[in-house]
Amino acid sequence: MGRDWWRGAVIYQIYPRSFQDSNGDGIGDLKGITERLPHVAALGVDSIWLSPIFRSPMDDMGYDVSDYRDIDPVFGTLADFDALVARAHDLGLKVIIDQVLSHSSDRHPWFADSKRRGPKADWYVWADPKPDGSPPNNWQSVFGGSSWEWSPERGQYYLHNFLISQPDLNLRNPEVQDEMLEVLRFWLDRGVDGFRLDTVNYYIHDGALRDNPPMPPDPTRWPPVSTYDMQDHAHDKNRPENLDFLARMRKLLDQYENRCMVGEIGEVPHRALPLMAEYTSGTAHLHMAYSFDMLGPKFAPAHFRRVLDGFFRAAPDGWPSWSFSNHDVNRHVTRWAGYGDQDAVAKLAISMLASFEGTIGLYQGEELGQTETDLAYEELTDPPGLRFWPENKGRDGCRTPMVWDGTAQGGFSTVKPWLPVKAPRLARNVAAQEADLASVLHHYRAVLAFRRASAALRTGRTRFLDLPDPVLGFRRETDTESLTCLFNLGPDPVTLSGIIGTPTGPVVAAKIQDGTVQLGPNGVIWLR
Repeated sequence: MGRDWWRGAVIYQIYPRSFQDSNGDGIGDLKGITERLPHVAALGVDSIWLSPIFRSPMDDMGYDVSDYRDIDPVFGTLADFDALVARAHDLGLKVIIDQVLSHSSDRHPWFADSKRRGPKADWYVWADPKPDGSPPNNWQSVFGGSSWEWSPERGQYYLHNFLISQPDLNLRNPEVQDEMLEVLRFWLDRGVDGFRLDTVNYYIHDGALRDNPPMPPDPTRWPPVSTYDMQDHAHDKNRPENLDFLARMRKLLDQYENRCMVGEIGEVPHRALPLMAEYTSGTAHLHMAYSFDMLGPKFAPAHFRRVLDGFFRAAPDGWPSWSFSNHDVNRHVTRWAGYGDQDAVAKLAISMLASFEGTIGLYQGEELGQTETDLAYEELTDPPGLRFWPENKGRDGCRTPMVWDGTAQGGFSTVKPWLPVKAPRLARNVAAQEADLASVLHHYRAVLAFRRASAALRTGRTRFLDLPDPVLGFRRETDTESLTCLFNLGPDPVTLSGIIGTPTGPVVAAKIQDGTVQLGPNGVIWLR
């Protein structure tokens, strides 16, 4: 696929705990993933992204790492990982792994040493209390409350942007940066093709520990569920020094052939696009930035146009990665249920996403039109859900097991899985959709094959069309190919006149005749 294989690629996210259990313990593992890779390859994707698989106490399901150079036993061994990479490569799939460099587990040996003021005393972010014993500033944790925790062993506070058990590494310290670069080198030498960098804009904190200013209240959601959303995070993330560390990382990856970095940019919308542009412009930092802008409830032509157009205006030489679902948000078929029939919305969504300029990400199960699982409190494992229920039900609802067939546990496991497989999800299993040529699964394969065969859809530039709501329309163009892409984002038919072209690709509920396009509910058409 060449050096720039990632540009316009399709990346399939696998949540290892929930993909396939191979040993009957109710938890997915690396051998299970390897067994199911032919399904992923048959979709027509270019790469897989594995959520964290490193040693961890699993307080935040692997995003709290206690050993960056080993596989957690619940998932298998380094040998199992090597076998997975080899099998993926045999199938033509690249392998991207999650790297959590901004923080570790509090049970990492480094943190124990830092608390004792040993050789790694400055490997984490420590600060003295105010004279009254309160934290050094007003910074808030993403998971609620102060982002500072008192350590009586050391007599100081330590910073944690997430759980108390996830202390922030001090990436202002060159020794810590050096160590993290060696971690990346360890996995590059094992054959991984790239990294998905968790919380990439959180790496560096303000050295003066200045208070964050308040966020102007949003009348539609005030007060927010978490105090974190009451602040404008000017000082605890997004620091300009982040770019210096990213440049060191890029230099390392450039020593290897055909490797890439995609960074997760977690930020409010008005700051996200400028950050994505800053982090990907040129060739010195990230190859791609992973956007949150399409992971919310907004489902309108103006929204998608603003996000896509806004990125490329800000960074004409940068590159984005767009997704509609992942392991942290409600599944998009559930979020957008009010805009049409479930299957129709699922088919419309992948048709749009595959037509967007940039790299695209799929989350396991979305190729089945899978929906969010409604869980009872006693079924939860996710810290935000356990803390903020019921206003925030956490992220478990999108993390329930992949459903392969219609048996009791959906073919995921032979025992009760770590999260339940409930009837609505069970009905949307792979085996049933394989047998139905009109299924969401078959449409995903057709659309991804169409994208792969089209230079315009993979790498063409975008020119938006001014069309009435709820139609989203644009042209994707290269020097040799031009496609008009039209999508009806509503549940009612729409007619457009004065449009020319020949239908191509897996058209859905749409037709063109004598310059008039008829788009049925959630209709899709591409015109050459």
